[in-house]
Amino acid sequence: MILKKNLVLITIILIIFSCTKEEKAADFVLKGHVFGTTYKIVYLNANKNHQKSIDSLFYLMNKSLSTYIPTSDISRINKGDSTVIVDDLFLEVFNKSKRIHKETNEYFDPTVGNLVNSWGFGPKREKRNLTEEEVKEQMQFVGLDKVNIVNNKVQKLNPKIYLDFNSIAKGFGIDVVARFLSSKNIENFLIEIGGEIRAKGTKENKIPWVIKLVDPIKKDAEKGYKNINLSNKSMATSGNYRKFRLSENGQKFVHTINPKTGYAKESNLLSASVIASLDCADVDAYATALMAMGLKKSKEFLENHKNIDAILLFVDLNGNLKEYQTNTYK
Repeated sequence: MILKKNLVLITIILIIFSCTKEEKAADFVLKGHVFGTTYKIVYLNANKNHQKSIDSLFYLMNKSLSTYIPTSDISRINKGDSTVIVDDLFLEVFNKSKRIHKETNEYFDPTVGNLVNSWGFGPKREKRNLTEEEVKEQMQFVGLDKVNIVNNKVQKLNPKIYLDFNSIAKGFGIDVVARFLSSKNIENFLIEIGGEIRAKGTKENKIPWVIKLVDPIKKDAEKGYKNINLSNKSMATSGNYRKFRLSENGQKFVHTINPKTGYAKESNLLSASVIASLDCADVDAYATALMAMGLKKSKEFLENHKNIDAILLFVDLNGNLKEYQTNTYK
């Protein structure tokens, strides 16, 4: 009887002790640098700071998909190492890229890596002005249909094909973090990496996650921005107005390579912001594809994909800055 009473007493003490050790729910804001840019992660009503776990996820992403790390899986594959066993991160990005490559009539194509490098926008920073013949030479290595994965090994029709997932990797990194937070039963968060964003739930008091998107058409007005509700949505923006270079003769080259032509020439479309209730990787890839398509084909694509919203910034025939928006943001 005494033994039973002692056991009950010990149990009560342990319960009280564990309750006092339990962390109180709090809101967290994590900031730092990753993928060559900055990030900000806000999550609410959580019992723990998950910084270490998120850092580990970023490490795994870079180890698998960073073309800027010589020892990463993708860098080894690009160097011709056919023995690399790709992980689930690589496999998911590859399969998603295959789908979007087909959906966009091949305007999204991660095999433009050689051209990205040659035009001066990749890790090699070559900054060359390619001749027509050189572009034609490089185009034989372009086409995601020339790459497959069999038994978790990448197979390329030509060993010189260079994979570059940078146009989808930031969005995918956001998705990886979003899944992790959701697995911890965190229902309200916003994740931003280099301008790409994904949000879930709401802020405090059920206020939606609203971001202010600069409106260059009304930049001189008192309210030169748009309010975009991103609760349970993702947003990505691709643009050539910042990422470009000028040759010695003043010719302008932009970072968006047209996979149909191989050239880095500026079109009348200056930027594309895509918003949808999809993975951030998807909207990241769609934004890149729209920039490669140009204004006319982008409008046609959006007409046929009503699940995607977009805000397109372009220059009209008179050189004036204009904006095209899908119905949601008119």
